[in-house]
Amino acid sequence: MSQFVTPEAIKDLAPTGKLRAAINYGNQVLVQRGANGEPAGVSPDLARALAKTLNVPLEFVTYDSAGRTFAGAKTNEWDVAFFALDPARGKEVEFTAPYVLIQGTYLVKQDSRLQTVADVDQPGMKIGVGQGSVYDLYLTRELKHATLVRNPKGGGGGGVEPFREQNLDAAAGVREALETYAKQHPDVRVMSTSFQEIRQAMATPNGRGAAGVAYLRAFVEEQKANGLVADALKRSGQSAPVAPAAKP
Repeated sequence: MSQFVTPEAIKDLAPTGKLRAAINYGNQVLVQRGANGEPAGVSPDLARALAKTLNVPLEFVTYDSAGRTFAGAKTNEWDVAFFALDPARGKEVEFTAPYVLIQGTYLVKQDSRLQTVADVDQPGMKIGVGQGSVYDLYLTRELKHATLVRNPKGGGGGGVEPFREQNLDAAAGVREALETYAKQHPDVRVMSTSFQEIRQAMATPNGRGAAGVAYLRAFVEEQKANGLVADALKRSGQSAPVAPAAKP
């Protein structure tokens, strides 16, 4: 991709002379803490590859939740970030097509009568959720009867804390994070069905310029096609699938 980069794209994506990449440790599918203390996983690997093609230094700007990461767009804390696609977020950032697909689902007690995601949206039901997460945004729009109890800490399994502390009916979150928790706590289980396909994409703040946005979108498609995304997921022990190529 470096042979196609233009000065305009570099200026749009790295206006300070370095690429500031926002990294959210709250989503374990995308980011893990490496042995050397540096971020590891598919999102950090994409950031490293992008900085290399732009031929600029890379700086990681780390967060512990998607909500806090997204807030950084308004205060110019980063140049690129990794978010789930959502209409509410599209008002503040420009998205690429997705590079990874993950699932949003519920964790419930082993003896819960709730079996499918449809069972959860009933009057009187209370669901723990990480505040500002994409499934918080989604469920806020889609739930008709159940009530959300938001955890300001956010994170892929952020709904578990209020679920436990307030004896809620369910916790919403990323399937992988909830399954990891359930393996360590046999009194709970994760539903086999999902309420949402979460499409993880790269993003840059609105107003950065058409050249940068176009280059970022082409970059993501190239990394899906050349195997970087699949390899990064495999090396980090993740089973989430690579998103299909974007339609022309």
